[in-house]
Amino acid sequence: MSLIGRRVTVLGAGVAGLAVARALAMRGAAVTVLEQADAIREVGAGLQVSPNGAAVLRTLGLGEALEAASMRASGVVLRDGLDGAQVLRMDLARLRPGQGWHFVHRADLIALLERGAREAGVELRLLQKVEAVDLAGERPVAVTAQGGRVEADLMIGADGLHSPARIALNGKVAPFFTHQVAWRAVVPGDTSDPAEAEVHMGPGKHLVSYPLRGGQWRNIVAVEERRRWVEEGWSLRDDPMELRLAFAGFSPRVRGWLERVEDVWLWGLFRHPVAKVWHRCMPLGSLAILGDAAHPTLPFLAQGANMALEDAWSLAAALAGHDGDAAALAAWEAGRKPRCARIVEAANANARNYHLSGAKRAIGHGVLRLGGMVAPGAALKRFDWLYGHDVTA
Repeated sequence: MSLIGRRVTVLGAGVAGLAVARALAMRGAAVTVLEQADAIREVGAGLQVSPNGAAVLRTLGLGEALEAASMRASGVVLRDGLDGAQVLRMDLARLRPGQGWHFVHRADLIALLERGAREAGVELRLLQKVEAVDLAGERPVAVTAQGGRVEADLMIGADGLHSPARIALNGKVAPFFTHQVAWRAVVPGDTSDPAEAEVHMGPGKHLVSYPLRGGQWRNIVAVEERRRWVEEGWSLRDDPMELRLAFAGFSPRVRGWLERVEDVWLWGLFRHPVAKVWHRCMPLGSLAILGDAAHPTLPFLAQGANMALEDAWSLAAALAGHDGDAAALAAWEAGRKPRCARIVEAANANARNYHLSGAKRAIGHGVLRLGGMVAPGAALKRFDWLYGHDVTA
């Protein structure tokens, strides 16, 4: 089906929204993005673009921009958080070397996607907070906080965790608090550090860190199990001393990073189900959701942004490759849902494996060390289904 001139409204200018906007505009669609903020920006911290996500950015014509904005990662190292000893090193050069694994600041990824969207002719409308999506008529309608009503031939909800589009399709579903909280911070780095992601594992907690922007900065995400409920969201500031106290028993390397923390954000980790319904076709229009709106995931496999990129490309390709929205969206949802559910479950499993204690921890670390010596590529090979998948092929 030709998308030339097709009117598309995208809700949200995050990774998913900007990527799908460019993907559709490149196929001739007239795309408008509604964003609630007064500017396209992302304060965030770091994220990882694995080969499956990098493949999408390259096919979108943003490969050079990704290289310029990111660091190529050489490995992932699992360490005993208490003494810093290496448990396992995974060589990322084994993974689709043509695509690579990238460390990038979230703000830099958003910036390159915004430039890509604008260059493709996408219109970005700011200060458009969508409070609800109305499906009562013949077309989907976005209802803004200012009382505006925006109709669309095709509306795409890329509006994140608390998506009004998801609610319109699925109703409200209460998330489950995982009894884990996470801190995120960026601290001054050391340009001589290797381009590796380090996972420091301890009883009931772990910390992930990697360099950003040529090593000038270091990204930190630290997770601790606790019974106390913490609000879901990214906007809660915390006292850096709370983070230092939580990881006071970790190695000198970790404690050294945490001593540099001046600003830290805390958020509760909630498990959301993969949405049961991802789209609806109406007499004169359609609604679809993607990214976190469809399948929120815990941050233990670094796949949130990568799934959003995969969604964006595959949705645009499905719309262009089928006759009519009904066939396109049904095929897209059927193809994406099993993969996304598998990724979400794999992330859940990582959370458990990083926090082992007692005998289970000793046995688990021993098995990883032995496996690294006997079959050094086996740990990564288990994830060929994830990182080796190219939705653009």
